[in-house]
Amino acid sequence: MINALPEQGVPADQVLAELRELRTADLPTHGGRLFAYVYDPAVDGLDELARAAYAISAQVNGLDPTAFPSLLAMENALVGAAARLLGGDAETVGSVTSGGTESLILAVKAARDAHPTIANPRLVVPSTAHAAFAKAAHYLRVELDVVPVKGLRADPEAMAAAVGPDTVLIAASAPSYAHGVVDPIPQLAAIAAERGVRFHVDACFGGWVLPYLRRFGADLPAFDLSVPGVTSISVDLHKYAYAPKGVSVLLHRTETLRLPQYFAYADWPGYTMINPVISSTRSGGPIAAAVATLRSIGDAGYQELALKTREAVRILADAVSATDGVRLYAPAETSVVCLSSDGVDLFVLADELAARGWHTQPQMAYADLPPTIHLTVTAAVRSTAADFAPDLTAAVAAAKARGPIELPPLPPLTPEMITPALIADLAEGLGLGGGDFSQMAAVNTILNAAPPALREALLTGFLSLLQRPA
Repeated sequence: MINALPEQGVPADQVLAELRELRTADLPTHGGRLFAYVYDPAVDGLDELARAAYAISAQVNGLDPTAFPSLLAMENALVGAAARLLGGDAETVGSVTSGGTESLILAVKAARDAHPTIANPRLVVPSTAHAAFAKAAHYLRVELDVVPVKGLRADPEAMAAAVGPDTVLIAASAPSYAHGVVDPIPQLAAIAAERGVRFHVDACFGGWVLPYLRRFGADLPAFDLSVPGVTSISVDLHKYAYAPKGVSVLLHRTETLRLPQYFAYADWPGYTMINPVISSTRSGGPIAAAVATLRSIGDAGYQELALKTREAVRILADAVSATDGVRLYAPAETSVVCLSSDGVDLFVLADELAARGWHTQPQMAYADLPPTIHLTVTAAVRSTAADFAPDLTAAVAAAKARGPIELPPLPPLTPEMITPALIADLAEGLGLGGGDFSQMAAVNTILNAAPPALREALLTGFLSLLQRPA
């Protein structure tokens, strides 16, 4: 336990040693064996460069670009690079945000505020769209119309049927996070253009790798601003651009489309607040680190990293296809390998893979979609991919030997019944009281059986249990 405010200050060396000790409990961010949360290119010296660049601008405040023109220059450079990669032209403008969720919230805000006369604005998304759209709708009081997909991709006919007079934005994914497949962007964009509705492409997850995969001949549809009808697109630089966390870009086709994204307020005694993004004060550190990363890797470097990623995806996908007990659930066409069960408990399998050093992301059942395991594949995985097949075979055998999780009958619960005391008892009973999260199969089995609203309440209560003052 750390005392963040000791009576007397602590020497710098001791502080850093304590932080390093804390980090030993974390999952490995490098090494090509963690398939979620982090993006590792395995490029020598890149971390050191990013940290040095971060330090140069850590104290710079993005609140006022006239006070800190260096940050304005760096943001414009990042927007320009993203626009060139994603089909923009001389009219394209954009903003640098803290991440994909902020980019999507701002895309929804811009669409909503462009129609002030619509009392109940609506957002149309496929059911595979990122949960951040639901967050945006919740925060901005926009009605969310979720449309079932066909074959894991947005269904243009069903999406068109969901568009009404109050629809201010249609959105789709390139690719979807859960399964790594690209929605039919040209058809959806044509529907939006015909209806006079904005159309946003969420390319936060894989937008920086898709253009390079298409250069290699990947059978992927056009998805960016080169497609008529696409009015905005978002891409995270802390994903496949391999910048440190905290940098995304939201592009709009024109400045007119972007203007409703801004917030301005002058009716108070202080300075006039004008923000292009949600935050006011913003550190220049992540932005400087992103610029350094992009300039260091370069276009040719990203092409090489994309090739390594594609090769790693092929090796992992072949391993899944060759292993009895599991199967590929979605085509491994981008940077994701998504597998489902063919006779094995996936949640037990995830624990067995973790015990062998492979950290994956279990995904719960949804509607008629079964549980799956998600692997986000990065360039670093190319050097470890050949080791995955024998470990997968061993993990499947161990999972079969353990058998599926059999839970005792649980009392009927509703979200309203979830209390801090109940969550504490559940966590203790599931072995989570001591902070050991290595065996999660029983937890995931319970969550998978719970309806979405109950699952939300359970996880909210558990996160609240963890986040207590030290």
